[in-house]
Amino acid sequence: MSNLTAFLAQNALKVETQEHVVSKRFVDPDTKEAMKWQVGAVSSDRDEALRKQHTKRLPVPGKKNVFQPTTDYDGYLASLAVECTVFPDLNSTELQNSYGVMGAEALLKQMLLPGEYAEYLKIVQNANGFDVGMDEAVEEAKN
Repeated sequence: MSNLTAFLAQNALKVETQEHVVSKRFVDPDTKEAMKWQVGAVSSDRDEALRKQHTKRLPVPGKKNVFQPTTDYDGYLASLAVECTVFPDLNSTELQNSYGVMGAEALLKQMLLPGEYAEYLKIVQNANGFDVGMDEAVEEAKN
């Protein structure tokens, strides 16, 4: 028979906070090394809430009282990135003021170059278990 104790909450492996160099432009003044950002994961409930926050119901043209849910994935990923960023504190007023922006999402986009931002979104998705690409899934299914 199977052993269900492996699935108990106290036996599940804890998700560790990951450290990544997101941009070589942020350098520690003491060590002269690139600063590492800390990235954590969110719960499935929180992820669902973020998705719902960025989903709108749009009317279907030509069909009365029929709506189609549409998700703003750019907005969702920006919110997920902010939610998962442990360090630096994107909600810091001092940090936001230094970039002349208000809000953590605006700060993140202002801090990073477009390529750095795209890479960071990949890091955040990987930290949350969205790291199996379609090519990998197909290859795994073949084996």
